[in-house]
Amino acid sequence: MRIPSILFILLFSFLLIGCATHKIKNISYLPTLSSVSETEITPTLSVFTPKKVPAEKMPVLIFVHGGNWNSGSKELYGFFGRNFAKKGVVTVIPGYTLSPNATYDEMTQQIAAAIVWTKENIEEYHGDSEQIFLTGHSAGGHLIALATMNPKYAIEASSISGMIFNDAAGLDMKHYLEENPPTQENNYITTWTTNPEIWKDASPIYFISEKTPPIMVYLGSKTYNSIKVGNQRFLEKLKPFQPTITPIVLDKKHVPMMVQYFWPWSHRYDEIIDFITQQK
Repeated sequence: MRIPSILFILLFSFLLIGCATHKIKNISYLPTLSSVSETEITPTLSVFTPKKVPAEKMPVLIFVHGGNWNSGSKELYGFFGRNFAKKGVVTVIPGYTLSPNATYDEMTQQIAAAIVWTKENIEEYHGDSEQIFLTGHSAGGHLIALATMNPKYAIEASSISGMIFNDAAGLDMKHYLEENPPTQENNYITTWTTNPEIWKDASPIYFISEKTPPIMVYLGSKTYNSIKVGNQRFLEKLKPFQPTITPIVLDKKHVPMMVQYFWPWSHRYDEIIDFITQQK
């Protein structure tokens, strides 16, 4: 098949998906008192729904982007929201304040606020507030896990039906920073401080319990070693509570673990929807 033909097929496919879905963008989700300074743009979220709404309420998926806690934007991931909405999953994509303008704690507070907003408002968009799932790539995986699992963020674990980690970073940040002390590179001192007790507070692995929602894990076989180690340590501690959990390991590097969702026919969509269905 010639390249122009392939490009035409791709363009036609994405036009069909865009016509079949609806995006409600830049919705304010943070309470009036937030951690965002007056010089920063207040984060917002977008909601993606199918244009043809079914009679029954749809499951909801909140996606948090990655970017090493200091880069990235929700605007880059419209394809993710559209593809899931086309398949009958209301998708919420929040933005959040990045380092050096926020610490991990402030970012997690914002993601927790996005979860609360979704719980309280998603039925207006035909989503089921009793079927809320979370997913995140890289730093986004860390933020959804910490917001849900660390009780200080006040998210009731039972209100989350499941979490999907996509090459999640930072699951055991304390272990990583003990071996790689933070410097100004990548704004890590700003993000994590130099206090090991704070590193522990920032690490989802220390909050695993019988209350932890069901978890699905994707891991790239060619990803960063720090992510492999963090996921391995996390899974070992999770296993007593979720004994059947087995990571889905894909022959990919870190960034392609997210890029694969660009294609609406990716098997990842079917796998995640199967996971969602199993939690009913």
